[in-house]
Amino acid sequence: MAGIGEGWMGRALAAATLHRWSEAADKAETADLPLLRRQRSAARRLKQRLDRLIHVADGRLALPVIGNQAFPRPHDADWAWRPDLWSGPLATPGLSSVQPKSMLGERATLFHDCPHSEITLRQLRNTREADLAPFGLRLEVFRFDGAYLSLALDLPDEASQGLRRKHLIRLDAIVEMERPLEIFARLNIRHGPNTEQIVRELPLKAEESRVEFDLAYTRLNEKRIEHMWVDLIFEGPEMNQVILRDLTFSRRPRAEL
Repeated sequence: MAGIGEGWMGRALAAATLHRWSEAADKAETADLPLLRRQRSAARRLKQRLDRLIHVADGRLALPVIGNQAFPRPHDADWAWRPDLWSGPLATPGLSSVQPKSMLGERATLFHDCPHSEITLRQLRNTREADLAPFGLRLEVFRFDGAYLSLALDLPDEASQGLRRKHLIRLDAIVEMERPLEIFARLNIRHGPNTEQIVRELPLKAEESRVEFDLAYTRLNEKRIEHMWVDLIFEGPEMNQVILRDLTFSRRPRAEL
């Protein structure tokens, strides 16, 4: 209560209010029932307001700040991006018994071929001081009787603008999991009637993982680039929980030889 109000008068009033409620709580076991009933009603009204204040304060004061786009990136990067799923709250924060091609947010789509889905997806609030991303994504898989499970992330148009074969695309991720499993990242670039694909396995021995896609080894038609997306492919996900604390992309030109 001492944090309410400004000046000595506000602090004194808050201290008196706290003392009064503490005294009422101490005497609740022996208080007259009519008095106790009035105190209960008043306490419930106060609790509703306190809960609302705490909820708003937790959202505003928790680390990191919502909308944060700060993250380590190459000094010569000409494009960098953290998807909305990791940077801001979603209107629908979670899905259960997720069906194939279900979307979470505007750019994330889950693909699988399970006849009976026991898969859940949920956006969660990051509150660790070490986290730069405001939000994370939790994927839980119970029984899994399908052949594949992947999360497709559409990259914005800016990622394709000015894209050349001399570019390197980097993916950085912070991943937690209950049990070890393999996660592959596949970069897809549609150019005209063709789609170039580059697959890399995420090194998950450390919490922070990084892979790079070198476009020099593709047959990319730079004049016909239409769209880019990345598939995160989970191998053997049954009875596991994976939390993607952060996921970021960046693009930089390869150093000239």
